[in-house]
Amino acid sequence: MTSSISLERLAEISLGTVIGDASTTVGSCGLNSATLPPGGLFAALPGTRVHGARYAADTAAAAILTDPEGQRILTEAGETRPLLVVEDIRAILGHVSAEIYGHPTEKLTILGVTGTSGKTTTSYLLEAGLLHAGLSVGLIGTTGTRINREPVPTSLTTPEAPTLQELFARMVDEGVTHVVMEVSSHALSLGRVQGTRFAVGGFTNLSQDHLDFHPTMEDYFEAKAMLFDGPQAADRSVVCIDDEWGRRMAQRAAARPVMTVSTSAEATEADITARQLSTEATGAQQVELTVSTGEHAGSYEFRLPMPGTFNIANAALATGMAVASGIEPRVFLEGVEKVAVPGRMERIDRGQQFVAVVDYAHKPAAVAAVLDTLRAQLEGSSGRIGIVVGAGGDRDSSKRPLMGAAAAKGADLVVVTDDNPRTEDPASIRAAVLAGAREANPAADIREVGSRAKAIDEVVEWAQPGDAVIVVGKGHEVGQLIGETVHHFDDREEMARALDAAMTATNLSTKESKEQA
Repeated sequence: MTSSISLERLAEISLGTVIGDASTTVGSCGLNSATLPPGGLFAALPGTRVHGARYAADTAAAAILTDPEGQRILTEAGETRPLLVVEDIRAILGHVSAEIYGHPTEKLTILGVTGTSGKTTTSYLLEAGLLHAGLSVGLIGTTGTRINREPVPTSLTTPEAPTLQELFARMVDEGVTHVVMEVSSHALSLGRVQGTRFAVGGFTNLSQDHLDFHPTMEDYFEAKAMLFDGPQAADRSVVCIDDEWGRRMAQRAAARPVMTVSTSAEATEADITARQLSTEATGAQQVELTVSTGEHAGSYEFRLPMPGTFNIANAALATGMAVASGIEPRVFLEGVEKVAVPGRMERIDRGQQFVAVVDYAHKPAAVAAVLDTLRAQLEGSSGRIGIVVGAGGDRDSSKRPLMGAAAAKGADLVVVTDDNPRTEDPASIRAAVLAGAREANPAADIREVGSRAKAIDEVVEWAQPGDAVIVVGKGHEVGQLIGETVHHFDDREEMARALDAAMTATNLSTKESKEQA
């Protein structure tokens, strides 16, 4: 629920200065001049190209929040509405937004998941288990926002602070009790989650990603650590200690209650451990999970409907976060058994005699992990693995050869194609991926196919009975960004189309052979 807040009160919170009538009240806040309703507070932030203050004339806002540069622009433009001027808008925007929207996270149990890989899967596992436990659940993340599984239109993995706080307020109004959200390093660094009280923070892992935004891996780690250490830290933490970054994060979180989880047999100190008992032909895994802390200590067996050791780690982390929230593990895990995560090791079955999978993996470590999972599924057979892989433009260029290397080390066929080239030359991006692949495994069958649809055709046509093929990089996404235009493209649709075409061709060939006989 929103309330009318005076600029005088917001100045106290932000340590800002009011230029004009300090008794002016606002009932909303936003960064988009085109959508902010009348009577709101327009946050005019500095941009990479244009300062947001230049759009203030387009909004019906009652007042404007800006910095000294924005104040200069507005004064020169003859702006007469009250201004709230602060030194760093992002540093206070979350707190200002929370005040305007009535501090909704004080009325919600917020479970934040951060890390390089596994955030979306862990959040879906949490949502499924919490819903099964009878709770009303909101979900905010890469695949969008949902309230009790009903979609809510939003953008960004973690929305900007005003949108996020308004969304929390809506969830309170609709009776939501628990919110599961992915928390990106960008969101932490840019202050989008300031003003949000996290009941539980979860850490998955850390590997190379976003080094176009973070200058070093250490800086990347420090951004993630904000959820576990310092003024933004969650009340309780659950940390996967399967890598060195996780062990460091557990130490950083030690000022507050922290629970550790692991899938390693050597990690005897972990509070929650999980191990695979068996894998079924469907790809589901039988898992034993042991909780050694709290009132729900005990051993629990469940079926995880997704393959891969990394998904066992995600399930262990989700269970730990549920336990930290007071949820009984057995009830929670009954919900986990029914989960389906779009674009994460998602099998596409059109009756073909080989495994076909689409996955969101767009980091070197994630590509290696999904290939290891496919190889394990083929264990004991002579099946081969083919992969379609690319890399995004206008992003961390050092990751590109590493993507190619991870693919070539784990697959028999590597088809390098376009992902989201954005404003870069697609051929130069492919060249970097190809170079990494060829250096890592000169013996591998490595091909270049610029068209993503034709690349998928190529790997499907290559596959024989008993093989496995995977398309990585986009997962659930339904668009490909070329230049500044988004074209409809869904790897799952394209895989299904390619499989149907291959099945039709095979059937026609079989029919012709029979007729000739």
